[in-house]
This record gives sequence, C-alpha cells and structure tokens, in this order.
Amino acid sequence: MKPHIALIALLVRDYDEAIAWYRDALGFALLEDLDQGGGRRWVRMAPVGDRQFSLLLARADNPRQQAAVGDQHGGRVGFFLHTDDFQRDFAAMTAKGVRFQETPREEPYGTVAVFEDLYGNRWDLLEPRQS
Repeated sequence: MKPHIALIALLVRDYDEAIAWYRDALGFALLEDLDQGGGRRWVRMAPVGDRQFSLLLARADNPRQQAAVGDQHGGRVGFFLHTDDFQRDFAAMTAKGVRFQETPREEPYGTVAVFEDLYGNRWDLLEPRQS
C-alpha cells in the first residue's frame, strides 16, 4: 500500500454531541465507535462514500486540549469539504443550521464559502473547478 493520510484527529468537547452534529449537519457517516475503557472512545466519521479519509473525534481530556477545541488552526480554515454540487450542499447545510461566515464566492480554484462547525473550527465548502 502506498502511504496516504488516513485520518486526522479533531478535538471535541463531547463524543455524542460531535457525532450528532457531523451526522445531522454535514451528513457524515459514523464509521467506528469503539469503547476503549475509562471513558475514552475511538470514534471515526467521514463523508458518505469517502472511506479513504476520516475524522477521528478525540475528546479533549485536559485544560490544554480543551482550550484548543474550536481553534485547532488558529482561526484559519483548517478543513476542506469538497462537493460535486455546491448549491445543493450549501442549501442543505444552511437548512440544517450550519453557520456560513460569508456568501458563496467564485475563486480561480472553484466555488467556495467558509462555515463553522459546532465548535467554531473553520471549514471551506468547496466545489473545485474542473480543469
């Protein structure tokens, strides 16, 4: 197997609230939810149909981690959700209460708008331009 990035940890306050938000607001699938004992869980979620890359929801367990929840990238966009139909997904996400920080805009690389997850992490919803 060729090396590839398989998952990235995302600090969350609570496993169940994060699962619910990513499932209900973004339509992600719950891939794994394994009890590791001591209140720890191995929770992986991914966009439906994308099993190569996933988010590992990691509950913040100490003050340093708790302070980073919602600011994992220092206020920058740190996550990029690609779509093949920007208008469809923008409308669906807006209807589900996702907070967009801007109106959609056209860039040389595609149609994009920044939104926040339940903790305030910034994401791009992006329909890449076809080359």
